[in-house]
Order: sequence, then C-alpha cells, then structure tokens
Amino acid sequence: MKNLKPLFVLLLTICFIGRSFANEGMWLPQLLEQLNENEMKAKGCKLSAKDIYNINKASLKDAIVSFGGFCTAEVISDQGLLLTNHHCGYSAIQKHSSLQNNYLDAGFWAMSKKEELPNEGLTATFIVRIDDVTSMATKNVRKDMPESERQLLIQSNINELTTTVKKEAWQESFVRAFFDGNKYYLFVTETFKDVRLVGAPPSSIGKFGSDTDNWMWPRHTGDFSIFRIYADQNNRPAAYSPNNVPYKPKHALSISLDGVAKNDFTMVFGFPGRTQEYLPSVAIAQTLNVLNPAKIDIRTKTLKIWDSYMRSNEQTKIQYAAKYASMANAWKKWMGENLGLSKSNAIAKKKSYEASFVQRISGKSILNEKYGNVLSELEKTYASIEQYALARDIYNETTRAIELFSICNQVIGFVNAYNTPKQSEVTASLASVAKAFYKNYDAKVDKEVCREVMRYYLKKMPAHALLQGIHQHELQDQQLDNNIELVYANSIFANESKFNEWIKLPVSEAVSKAKADPAFVSLFFLQEAYTKNNAEPLKTLQNQLDLQQRTYMQAQMEVFTNKKFYPDANSTLRITYGNVGGYNPKDAIAYNYYTYLDGVMEKYIPGDYEFDVPAKLIDLYQKKDYGIYGVNGKMPVCFIASNHTTGGNSGSPVLDASGNLIGLNFDRVWEGTMSDINYDASICRNIMVDARYILFIIDKYAGASHLVQEMKLVHPKAKMIKQKKAA
Repeated sequence: MKNLKPLFVLLLTICFIGRSFANEGMWLPQLLEQLNENEMKAKGCKLSAKDIYNINKASLKDAIVSFGGFCTAEVISDQGLLLTNHHCGYSAIQKHSSLQNNYLDAGFWAMSKKEELPNEGLTATFIVRIDDVTSMATKNVRKDMPESERQLLIQSNINELTTTVKKEAWQESFVRAFFDGNKYYLFVTETFKDVRLVGAPPSSIGKFGSDTDNWMWPRHTGDFSIFRIYADQNNRPAAYSPNNVPYKPKHALSISLDGVAKNDFTMVFGFPGRTQEYLPSVAIAQTLNVLNPAKIDIRTKTLKIWDSYMRSNEQTKIQYAAKYASMANAWKKWMGENLGLSKSNAIAKKKSYEASFVQRISGKSILNEKYGNVLSELEKTYASIEQYALARDIYNETTRAIELFSICNQVIGFVNAYNTPKQSEVTASLASVAKAFYKNYDAKVDKEVCREVMRYYLKKMPAHALLQGIHQHELQDQQLDNNIELVYANSIFANESKFNEWIKLPVSEAVSKAKADPAFVSLFFLQEAYTKNNAEPLKTLQNQLDLQQRTYMQAQMEVFTNKKFYPDANSTLRITYGNVGGYNPKDAIAYNYYTYLDGVMEKYIPGDYEFDVPAKLIDLYQKKDYGIYGVNGKMPVCFIASNHTTGGNSGSPVLDASGNLIGLNFDRVWEGTMSDINYDASICRNIMVDARYILFIIDKYAGASHLVQEMKLVHPKAKMIKQKKAA
C-alpha cells in the first residue's frame, strides 16, 4: 500500500494537469488553429478555425459584440438585430419604465422601427482584429525593475502602440495583459453608440425565478431581450440620430430549430469578465475562508432590508429592482463558489499540482534557481496581505451598500474640483448623476441599511483600518443609532430637494456647505482612514504579489510542457466549447440537461414576486399552442452543458457544431460557480435558454412575428440526415 500511494498521487496530479482537455478553457479565437482546432473537430465541430475567426473575410467573430462593456450580445439579422440577456438589458428597460408604463412588469415590444427606444450611453463593440504585441509592450523592460516602474514603462509603451496602430479613423484600440503580464495583445475595435431597445418579455418570463432560482438548476427563465444597432449612412459608428439606419453586419447568426441532444457539441463565444485559474492553494484558502464570508455577510444584511421594502411597496420595487439584482448576483455567486470549492476539494487539488511542480523542478538546477522559491514567497505575501485585503473588501462593500455614501463620493469630486478649470464640467456631471441617483433612492431604506452595515463595519474591520480618536468614538455602537438619525435628518445629500437647492448655490458657498455636511464628513473620514492605513500598504503588497504571480505563471508554462494553457478571462473575446449533459450535485441527486414549460407551471405561484406567470403564457401552455417551436407537445425552455463561462458571458450565443445559434447563455449552476478559480468538469455547467423558447415568446406570446421574419431559421440536423441518406 505504501508503494501505491505515490503512484496514486502522481495519477491524481496528471489528471489535474490535463484537465484543460476536459472542456475547460476560455480560448483566444486567433489561436484556435494552433491550439484547439483538432480537438474541437474530434469533439464534433464542423467548422474550421478560420470560420470562427478571420480578419480577411466574414466569420463568426463578426456577429459577436461586447454589450455595454458588461455583457455579450450577438447579431441575429441582416438589419443589426441584437440578442442578449434580459438581465443585461435590465437597466435600459428600467430607465424606460414608470408606474404608467412599467416595461419591467408588462414587457416591451416595438412593432415598428419607429417605436424602438434609444439608450444613452449603451454601446455595442465589435472586434476587428487581435495582434500579439508582447515584444513592443515590454520594450526596454528589465528583470531587475521595481514592479511599479515596470508597470509605468509598459503603460507608456502601450500608449504609444494604441496611438500608432494602423486602423480606420472610426476605429479604436486597446491593449490587455495576458498570463499575468507574460503576454500582451492589441485589439482593434468598432464601437456603435446608437443601440435601441426593440423587445423584452415581462420580468415574469425574463426574470422568472428571480433571486431564488439565480445560479440554480433546474431553471425556467426566458432570460433574453432584443436591441438593434444603428449606424450612419456609411454603416459606421455614430452618436444617436433620427437619421441613423439599421446596421448591416458582416455576419449574422442563423438560428437552429433542431434543439440539442445529450453529448451534442456546443460553443460559447463572448467576453468573459475575470477568472483566476492559476492561483496557488494559499490564495484559494484565503478566498474561501476569509474574503468571501465577509462580503457575503454585508450583502446579506443589505439585501434582506431591500427585499422587505420591495415586497411592501410597488414604487420601491421599481426603484430597487436593478440594484437588488446587481447586488444579489455576486452575493449568491460567492456562496456557490465557496460550496463548489469545498465540494471539489479545490485546495487539495492545488496542493497536489504544486507538489508536482516542485518535483519537476527539483534536481534541475536552472529551473530550481529560477523558480525554487516562488511558492514559498507567494505563501508569505498572502499571509501579509490578508488583513489588508479583508479591510479592502469590508470598506468597498460598506460604501457600496450605503447609498448616501455613493452620492457623497461624487460630491467629494465636486469639492476637489473647486478653483480648477474642470469645475463647471464636474458640476454639470454631478447634477446629471444626482438626477439618476435620486430617481431610484429612498432615504428611509438606506438609513436602515446604514445602521446594520455600520455595526458590522465597526465590529469586523481590522483595527489598523478603523478611524482613530474622536471620529471612531462618535461611531461606537451605543451612539450609532442616534448619530445615523442625525446624519439622515440633516444631510443635504439624503434629500433630493435639498440637493437641488444646494447645487444652485455659488460654488464657494456650495463647497463650504458640503464640507460641513454630516454625511460628507462621515464618508470623508472613512476614506481618509482607509487610504492612509490600508490602501497604500495594500498597493505595495499587491505589486509584490503581481510580480510573484507573473513569475509563477511563467514557471507553470515552462515546467508543464504537456499542458495547454489558456489565459485568464479579462473581458476580451474568447471561445469555450463543451458538451450537453446533466450532472450530479449531491449524493443520490441527478439532474437532467433539459427543462420544459411544464416546469414553469409547476413553480407558478399567482401574484408572487418571483414565480408569477402571465395569463397569456398560461393560455398558450394549456392549449399547447407552441407553433413550430415545440417538440412532441412540449415546449423546451433551458438546457445545460459543460462550457467554461463566467460573468461577461451573459448574453453570449451558444452555437452548435456548424455555428448556428441554439441558445443564449445566462448563468451557471450554483455548485459550479467556483469555475472562476477551479473548473471541475463533473459539476461545472453553464445554463442557457433554448433558442426555440426565445422565438416562441417573441412570436406566439408577444405577437412580434415581424422580428422572427428578420431572422434566418435553419434545420441543420435534418439537413445532415438528408445528406447522409443521399451519400
């Protein structure tokens, strides 16, 4: 048995090292031909790498856009029609909603292009090309450079690159670091600034299950909305104008009506936000045991209060709907992440991986000299940074939860701009921000949140980052309630009318009053204490970590020569591929890969905030009136597969082996949210709404068949069967 143990550890390590072959990975599209094409075809893909990414002719990449910089969307017609998630379009839908026209509750459908609604600030960005610029970005960088000096030099090189790169006048460019700063790629983009709302189902469809079902499976959510890109007369980006015309894309996705079967090949193309797949075990332990619990605690307190007011008041429900969804999304994700990290033994796997790393470099003098201390150095730095990282998270979550601090933070910018050339610009900006802020603000709700969250802050904030002296004393528990009452009763910024009177004052008087405001003063001293006592040492330690992590990343690629490495997500264009299939989250529980409209009706609770169902959808269900979208008397709704996705992939198209749209990515299963740190093919699943359910809602429910007529609907499976028979 003693002889078998090393063999078992070795096999476990080999399996872990090779896990990027098991549907894991967020791959750069321009490198598919080099790294992934053969494997993708072996799994069933019918496309070549050039069909997916090509800079010389139209390819799949030309139908994929970064939607507002926070989600993904795809072009689904030759008239610039965009498909994305309901939750990605939620803020735009909310902004157009009122008590008289509540599009969140009733849905919205433009029955002609004239009825499509503009959205100030909303953008759609296409990728034109991606270039490797590592050598130019790191020009004149020396190994012995301090990290801060290195970063400044690289940024200077990047600034030069983005100003000299060859591109059209209407195009833009940016450079991103990959593999923790070991590689750099330049992206040339086209950003369209006239994106109009075309259609959205009511929240009872687009947000069905709401926060209870968020991150969960089985799922029954029609999470989609439709927009349209408008361009100038030359088909180029332009600011909103009634003279703009629908954009003519280089490529629009066809939509399959065939659905999916178990083990079918799937691809997700989009802009994943952030992952950290190559961290050491000590970093995962810190996330699991220290950082996530603190963030979860603060959001739990905030969301509980918001929810109680939203359920009792329709106006508050509208005001806080988008804010609640945004805050709850990460909150529930962190809980699922902790669950998944524990269930998948992530720390033990990382330690096994690190043991293999040490074993491989031992006895090899060159490798040992370069990387022999990298893991021990990382461990020391993570130990040093822990209390500073915890203070950062508590501070950030506190100032986010207390909305009064949010507007006061904008006022600090106004005060700092006093007697500078930017004063008028900052004043105008503050007035605009305040208008949007107060539309969705309730001081009564916020005061209760402030009371609960500040109690936590004073109890849990590491001592080094707390206020000192009288300012800390004034906020002790026994005086906290009275102080908060006084702040909200007397602050200019807790009341829209007071704010509007204040902003009209002469600048010198406005600045003077702001500096004396109790809410402003409270935030100012919190910021001062945090900046002096935490932000600076945290920055120093983070620079140290960045250097060590970059070295560790380089070491992994140099040591594990048999492993294919993909870069962590950083909101740049990626493709991931996997297979349709269920999973087993717990002992004796097995989940299938499909859900149907039957499940919506099983969850239906009349009048419920999360599980109500529109009368027309009930009627269509009872009549089984599914049109061409149903299958054998059932209406498919959602399905899951093993594609490696994360935040930012919301709204990403799910494509079949031939590149046809079969679904719309919108979530991950709760047990698999730890895939940002530790992908495990056994439980990591992405959740997608079936393309046929989207078409059914547009056509049969909304009666917006004119939109379906814009799209190209196909039957690829039937076509392949016909071709096989002919052969």
